[in-house]
Amino acid sequence: MKNKLGTIAGSLAVISSILFTTHTSAQEEQDFAQYVDPMIGTAKMGHTYPGATVPFGSIQLSPDTDTIPYAVDGHYNPDVYKYCAGYQYDDHTIVGFSHTHFSGTGHSDLGDFLIMPTTGDLKLNPGTESNPENGYRSRFSHDRETAEAGYYSVMLDDYNIKAEMTASTRVGMHRYTFPEGEKSHLVFDLMHGIYNYEDKNVWTFVRVENDTLVTGYRQTNGWARTRKVYFAMTFNKPIKEYGRERYDKQPYHGFWGKFDPTHNFPEIAGEQIRMWFDFDTSVPLEVKLAISPVSTEGAIQNMKDEIPGWNFDEVRQQARDTWNKELSKVDISEEDQEEKVNFYTAMYHAFLGPTVYMDTDGQYMGIDRNRYEADGFTNYTSFSLWDTYRALHPLFNVLQPERNQDMVQAMMAHYDQSVHSMLPVWSHYGNENWCMIGYHSASVIADAIVKGNADFDEQHALEAMVNTAKTGYYDGLQYYMDMGYVPEDKNGASVSKTLEYAYDDWAIAQAAKKLGNNQVYDEFMKRAENYKNVYDPKSGFMRPKLSDGTFKKEFDELNTHGQGYIEGNGWNYSLYVPHQPAELIEMMGGKNQFSQHLDSLFTMELPDKYFENTEDISREGIIGNYVHGNEPSHHVAYMYNWTNDPWKAQDKIRMILKMKYMNGADGLSGNDDFGQMSAWYIFSTLGFYPVAPGSVDYAIGSPAISEATLYLDNGNTFKVIAKNQSDKNVYIKKVELNGKELTEPFIKHDEIMNGGELKFWMSSKPNKNLFK
Repeated sequence: MKNKLGTIAGSLAVISSILFTTHTSAQEEQDFAQYVDPMIGTAKMGHTYPGATVPFGSIQLSPDTDTIPYAVDGHYNPDVYKYCAGYQYDDHTIVGFSHTHFSGTGHSDLGDFLIMPTTGDLKLNPGTESNPENGYRSRFSHDRETAEAGYYSVMLDDYNIKAEMTASTRVGMHRYTFPEGEKSHLVFDLMHGIYNYEDKNVWTFVRVENDTLVTGYRQTNGWARTRKVYFAMTFNKPIKEYGRERYDKQPYHGFWGKFDPTHNFPEIAGEQIRMWFDFDTSVPLEVKLAISPVSTEGAIQNMKDEIPGWNFDEVRQQARDTWNKELSKVDISEEDQEEKVNFYTAMYHAFLGPTVYMDTDGQYMGIDRNRYEADGFTNYTSFSLWDTYRALHPLFNVLQPERNQDMVQAMMAHYDQSVHSMLPVWSHYGNENWCMIGYHSASVIADAIVKGNADFDEQHALEAMVNTAKTGYYDGLQYYMDMGYVPEDKNGASVSKTLEYAYDDWAIAQAAKKLGNNQVYDEFMKRAENYKNVYDPKSGFMRPKLSDGTFKKEFDELNTHGQGYIEGNGWNYSLYVPHQPAELIEMMGGKNQFSQHLDSLFTMELPDKYFENTEDISREGIIGNYVHGNEPSHHVAYMYNWTNDPWKAQDKIRMILKMKYMNGADGLSGNDDFGQMSAWYIFSTLGFYPVAPGSVDYAIGSPAISEATLYLDNGNTFKVIAKNQSDKNVYIKKVELNGKELTEPFIKHDEIMNGGELKFWMSSKPNKNLFK
C-alpha cells in the first residue's frame, strides 16, 4: 500500500510539474510587454521616466529634458520639483541621456553620467530650452520617439541623429546612427545632475584606459550626502581624439603646466568635468556604460558579466524577455486594450524599484562607507518607505516574495552598519536621507514575518524593529515614548508622527506575537493605542496637542500647513488608524456616523483658499477632500468594510481607478512614489487590498477586470473572476472563495498563496445586505 501511494504521489507530482511547466510556457509565449507604456506618468506630477531599464535594475538610462538649478538668486527654485525624474513630457528639447533616475518620487537626485551625441561645431554647454542651438541639447518630437519596456529611442532633430538605448541590470547600452558627412562628437557630461546646485559635485575623475575604454567615478553631495558612483564606458570603435572643457577659473600651473590636460590627456580630475570624444561614425556608434558602487574594476566586471558583446538588438530582446517574465506573473483576460495598458504599465512601474545595489560579485558600499559583500542575498537600495510600505511591499509578498526577503536583508544590513542602530527611513546608494516620517521599515519586516515570507533571521529583525522604535533622538520619538504623543510645540507634523508611530508599533507587536515574544507584544500593543491621545472628541478630528496637554487653539481641519500634518489635513489623517479601524469607528461615533463621515470626505468641495492658485497641480489627485495623490489616504475607501455599508467602498474604489489612472503621459494623478500608486492600482483592480500591512487580512473592494490569474512563485495559481463586470456593474452581488460564499469582506494571505479561485458576481445596484 505504501509503495502504491508513493507511486500515486509521484505521478501527481509529475502531473503538477507538467501543468506548472505548461502554465510557464504559455506565459512566456505571451508578449505582455506590448501593453507597457513608459510614457504614462511623464507629464505633470507623475515623475516617471520613459527610458530603458530592466526590473529592479541599477541602470535607468533615460533622456533628461532640462537641467534646473536648485536655487535662483539665492532662493529655492520651485521648477526643481518638476524634474524629479529628469523628463517632462511637455518639454521640446533633450539635454542628453543619463544613467540613473528615480521613478515617481517627490524628490530628485541622480542623473549620473550624461551622454549626448552631436554634429557640427563642438559645444560643451547644455544651452537652454529657448535657445538649444547655443549648446549641445537638441529639439525633438514625440512623433519620432519610442518608449517600450527595456528600450527607448528618439530622433535628435537638430543633429538628425537616431538615439537608441537599452539596458541590463548594471549596464546601459546606446546606439547612435549619425548622418553621413557630418563632424560628429560624443559629449560626456559629469557636471550634469538632477537636483542640481552649485556645489553638488564633490569630485569627478576620468581615466582614458585605451582607445575604447574609459573609467572613472563621480562623487556628489546631493540629497544623498556622500554618494559615489563608479563607471566603465567602452565603445565599439576606437576613439579618434578626445578632450575636456577648459575652465579659465582653474589655471593649469606647476606640474600640470608640462601637459595640455584639455586634449588627449589620459587622466582628468576636478569638480566639474565635461568631455568630448570623436569617432568615425560612418557606421552606428555603440556605447556601453556600466556602473558600480565600489570600484571601476567592479564596473568593468559588471559589463563583462552582463553585456560582453556588441549585439544591441539581442540585448534589447533580452531586456524585453526579462520584463515579460516578471509581467507574466499576472495574466489578465481583458478585451479593453486601454485597461491592459493601464494594468501592465502599473506592474512595470511597481517593478522598477527598489533597485539592485551591488556588483555581480555581491560587493556594495555600506551605510558606514565601508565595502561589504552580500552573503546569500541580493542587496537593494532606494527605499521610499513612507510610500511603499502601504501596498508595494505587500504586493511583493504575493508576487515577488524572494525579492522582498532580500530587501528585508538589505534593510537589516543597513541596521547593522548604522551608528544610529536604526533601520532605514529613506535610503539610497549607501546613504540615509531621513526623508518623511515614521519607521516604516518595521512595517515591511513585520508584514513579511506575519505572512510567513521571512527567510531571514527573524529574532534579529525583531530586535532591529524594537531598537529603531526606541531611538529617542529621532524625530520627536522621545516625546512620543514619554508622553504618548508628539507635542506640536516641540516637534512639527506632530499628529502625523504620532499616528504613524502608533501604526508601526502595532506592526512590531504583530511580528512579536508571531515569534512568541509576549513581552514585546504587550509593550507595543500599548504603544499602538497612542493615536487616541491626539483625538479631540469636541472637533471630531485628530488634532495637534501641545506639551502642556492641551490641544492647539488655532485649528483648521482643512488646512495642510501648520496644523500638525504632513501631506494631508485633519480629515485625511483622522482616518489614519489602519491597524484598529473598529476602535477608531467607535471613537468617532459608531458605524453609521463614520460611514457618513466617509461620504462627506468624497463629496465635499475644498475652497480655493486651500490651493496656491486655481491652476494648482495638486488638485489633480483629489476627489472632494479625498487625496489619492498622497499616500495617507490610500486605505480610506476600504474602511467602509468596517461599517454597516461595505457596499459604499465599491463604487468609490472604481471611481478612483477610473479617474486617477489613465492612458497617456498625464495618466497619473500624483507622484507614482516608486510604485506605491501603481501597487494600489494593481491590488484594487484585482478586488482586494492590504489595509494594514502586518495583518494577514485583505479587504474586499470591487474588481475592475473580468478575469485574472496570478502565477505564484510557489507553483500555485490564484484566479480572480468577476462575472458581469463593467463600468456600470461596480457593485458586488455575491462573492465566493473556492466555491464558498464569503460572509465577511475579507480574505487572508494564505488563501491567496495556497491557490484557488475568488469569484465575484457584479451588478449595477448595490447589495446592501452583502456581508451581513
